[in-house]
Amino acid sequence: MAQRAGLKTLITLSFVLSLSFLLIILSCALWGNWLPLLTAVLFTLAPLPNWLCARCAGADDFSADYTSGPLDFGHFLTSCFLVSGVALPYVLAHAEIIHGTAAWMSALGGIIGYATIITYSHFFAIQIEEF
Repeated sequence: MAQRAGLKTLITLSFVLSLSFLLIILSCALWGNWLPLLTAVLFTLAPLPNWLCARCAGADDFSADYTSGPLDFGHFLTSCFLVSGVALPYVLAHAEIIHGTAAWMSALGGIIGYATIITYSHFFAIQIEEF
């Protein structure tokens, strides 16, 4: 059953995404260190390998069967970005480069932002295919 996304869904997702940005920016601004902003970059780049590798997947010249090699590679790169996005603030906090609370705020903001991007693509990818 196809799910229809309406204006309430878009408003809710934009509110949650702004909460994510708020957490990341506050984790940088409250302690005067802008290194936790790298988490936002990593979580923003995380969906790109899946999107790019999904375009490459399909039947190849040697076999008419579906090949999942590019998809698996895209999932691997996405998981590398996600693990790095969560681990980087904690490594920086362990090295005492950033404050521990800033690490928690940055990682939580990044996870919320990535979940918002995935939720947006789930709801609005169905409507794009209908046209």
